[in-house]
Amino acid sequence: MNDIDPARRFSPEAVRKLRDSTESDRPAALNEMARQVAAQLGHETITPVMVSGTLRILEFAVLLASGVVLYWFLVAPNQMATDYWLVIAAGSLAAVTFMEFSDCYQIAALMRPFATFSRILLVWAATFALMALTGFMLKVSADFSRLMFGMWFLAGFVAIFALRLVMARLIRRWARNGRMERRAVIVGGGKAAEDLIRAVEQQPYNDIRICGIFDDRDDKRSPPLVAGYPKLGTVSELIEFARIARIDMLIVSLPITAEQRVLQLLKKLWVLPVDIRLSAHSSSLQFRPRAYSYIGSVPLLDIFDKPINDWDSVAKRAFDIVFSLIGIVLFSPIMVATAIAIKLDSKGPILFKQKRHGFNNEEIEVYKFRSMYADQSDPTAKKTVTRDDPRVTRVGRFIRKTSIDELPQFFNALFGSLSLVGPRPHAVAAQSHNLLYAEVVDGYFARHKVKPGVTGWAQINGWRGEMDTNEKIRMRTEYDLYYIENWSLLFDLRILLLTPIRLLNTENAY
Repeated sequence: MNDIDPARRFSPEAVRKLRDSTESDRPAALNEMARQVAAQLGHETITPVMVSGTLRILEFAVLLASGVVLYWFLVAPNQMATDYWLVIAAGSLAAVTFMEFSDCYQIAALMRPFATFSRILLVWAATFALMALTGFMLKVSADFSRLMFGMWFLAGFVAIFALRLVMARLIRRWARNGRMERRAVIVGGGKAAEDLIRAVEQQPYNDIRICGIFDDRDDKRSPPLVAGYPKLGTVSELIEFARIARIDMLIVSLPITAEQRVLQLLKKLWVLPVDIRLSAHSSSLQFRPRAYSYIGSVPLLDIFDKPINDWDSVAKRAFDIVFSLIGIVLFSPIMVATAIAIKLDSKGPILFKQKRHGFNNEEIEVYKFRSMYADQSDPTAKKTVTRDDPRVTRVGRFIRKTSIDELPQFFNALFGSLSLVGPRPHAVAAQSHNLLYAEVVDGYFARHKVKPGVTGWAQINGWRGEMDTNEKIRMRTEYDLYYIENWSLLFDLRILLLTPIRLLNTENAY
């Protein structure tokens, strides 16, 4: 076995260098067939991780509820002793944990509940054995009702198995109608792609849906149809395709040894919010087993992971909702006073709506308090606001300096078009020296791999306000990419708490 570590071959440092030399990430126009396929894949899917994670929560809740109900019926109606609460909760948690270690939450296991019947029974019995042993060692077993725990053993197992029967039917239905699948696009055609597709399709209980092939080579070198799947366009067209379709994974079907060509592809693809994998199916090079991820038994090398995915996205959304509501309540007096001041100061609407780039380069509408004269407002932001800009009203100067004009974006975050923390969204036509920001910074659209935010890492580090030089745009992009690569809820909380302090510095805000 070759002990080459792929992390050295495609290290984070090497990947970051892609930004310095990446080709323009402006997408090419799609052909009609690719556009039709993309339109059919526009709806969101349920990932296996979310399904199995939800089942863990449900099974814990079912076991806990069944234990509590039996306690009320058999021990003490309408009350609950603390020691029973602790034992029932601990037993429920232990059972879920043991099932996790026994691979009972793998999709293959969930689709075949009868095949895992004995495994689930063994796990549940082991849980009770552990509780009995703990009670014996602590000399407290006599304090608990044997009848109640005996009934819980039977009722808990029946409840879990019934839940898994229902889940198996749902998973099969979701798999049939495309509700639960991981959508993959093959990058690179020919014999290598055909071998990869055949290998993936042979995997039992496969949740991968191959949506098409993209390859820069012409039809002579890369056939228009591979293993029954059409070649939908070039790699540049794939960027536009992935912004219309909901794609989960790009699998680069090229030899690992073709490093130069692989890097050229990654220069174009890394801006997309998808998992990017390099097929190792037909490679003569072999790495340590932990270096791979797998589709069934098909090995893949992980190049990029989609940021803030699955349960991370659920946690971030909950964070946005909770803190947006808090912000709306706290700042409502300021927002009401600002609305009155704007109305008294100049004619026109209180709010200003602007089209900006959102997640995956989609256009979103962002709310702000109007800070310019209504007849001089610039929704496209082609002309940057400068110091002493005559278009800005008296009230507008104050609310822009203090960032009060951004407060309506709490509603954007509450409704989901923005996150509270993330790369600040720019207007779709924002320019620097008559160049769009994407033309100034290679890889600029990688900022859109996550949902944009009301505040961000770049802003609290001083990169806010007028973007009047190319260097400022590059630095803001660099800080945004750092945030994406290092995201965590604690990082979000840190940025949120630091924002009011850093906004006291109004040097670049006007």
